[in-house]
Amino acid sequence: MGAVPIYLLTCDEGKITIFFGTMKVFVVIPARYASSRLPGKPLVIIGTKPMIQWVYERASRVRGVNGVIVATDNRKVAAAVNGFGADVRMTSSSHRTGTERVAEVARSLRADIIVNLQGDVPFVDPRTIEKTVVPLIKEKGVVMATAMYPIFETNVLESRDVVKVVIDMDGYAIYFSRQPIPCYRDGFPGGKAPLGYKHIGIYAYRRDFLLKLSKMKPTPLEKAESLEQLRALERGFRIRVVAAPSDSLHIDTPEDLEKARRLV
Repeated sequence: MGAVPIYLLTCDEGKITIFFGTMKVFVVIPARYASSRLPGKPLVIIGTKPMIQWVYERASRVRGVNGVIVATDNRKVAAAVNGFGADVRMTSSSHRTGTERVAEVARSLRADIIVNLQGDVPFVDPRTIEKTVVPLIKEKGVVMATAMYPIFETNVLESRDVVKVVIDMDGYAIYFSRQPIPCYRDGFPGGKAPLGYKHIGIYAYRRDFLLKLSKMKPTPLEKAESLEQLRALERGFRIRVVAAPSDSLHIDTPEDLEKARRLV
């Protein structure tokens, strides 16, 4: 497949900018069947469709990508993906992380940018995916990007099921944690300012960097928090963080699944 134009729109302070280019971008959705907290997670039904179909259809709305691929090691998942006419690739069952699964598929692709879209975000906003790719197109020094959304509720900030991120003044991640960050020593501030930022489960990588990152050994903080993006930070690489235009529900538990079903 030849390179196609990329049309990425960002809207900041009322200004719309369109980027044109010929970089090849693929979205890869890792879909692991054996989830400890929600077995068979990719195939749980939300409304009338399995969750993996919701994620695939959202990713398919992203403008300018060369393809959307589901990566799995499970035949049931592969059969379901084939059933709704999507591209699926079988991968090794020995992968420890979604990053490694995505990297296996990326090795066979002629691509400039690979988007790792988590398979448990059925209502992800396509604009969030587009905005996450933009820094890699605009800035040569960016090798990896992700997204965040403001938190206004204390129970969300304090939940270990919600990953939080803090960023520096230039928009790069300082740290990701399941603990509430920042910690307000003297109590939560008043007003309308967000209490923190929720991490949205999407990553855009330069292909070469993804392949290199996937071969690195897990790092101490990565293992402590069970957050694979910390591997990049601990190895000294910077992660650009963009503001998502809307929130995205992650399905990690049966309670999350019921919430998704109510939303549908």
